Amino acid sequence: MKWERLCKLASELPEVKKSISYRTPSLQVRDKGFVRLKEDGKTVVFILPSVDEQEFLVETQPDLYFITDHYRGWPAVLARLSKLKESECRLRLEQAWRHKAPRSLVKKRDASNVVRERRKRAG
Repeated sequence: MKWERLCKLASELPEVKKSISYRTPSLQVRDKGFVRLKEDGKTVVFILPSVDEQEFLVETQPDLYFITDHYRGWPAVLARLSKLKESECRLRLEQAWRHKAPRSLVKKRDASNVVRERRKRAG
């Protein structure tokens, strides 16, 4: 996975904008950051809903996810771009986006997804 591809995937989510955070490229929804590229250019930080999720990801997928002391106890996880697959990236982006997006925007997205699924089924 490359940062440019990650940004393209994130652009499928409502109101995602490119920004800068800690002097590195980041993505925001309504001025709230939910993912950023680390200074090494090889690692991204995903915001998580909980520290428990962080511990689970690091424990179950240590080749992909890790943390440094800086992120210990903070609801975020580091991911190696070289190991990040598209499906996993979409999942983390959606989760991080949902955590930072306003409820009204999440509800709007969910409602449009329901309509889209109904149309698919109707053929």
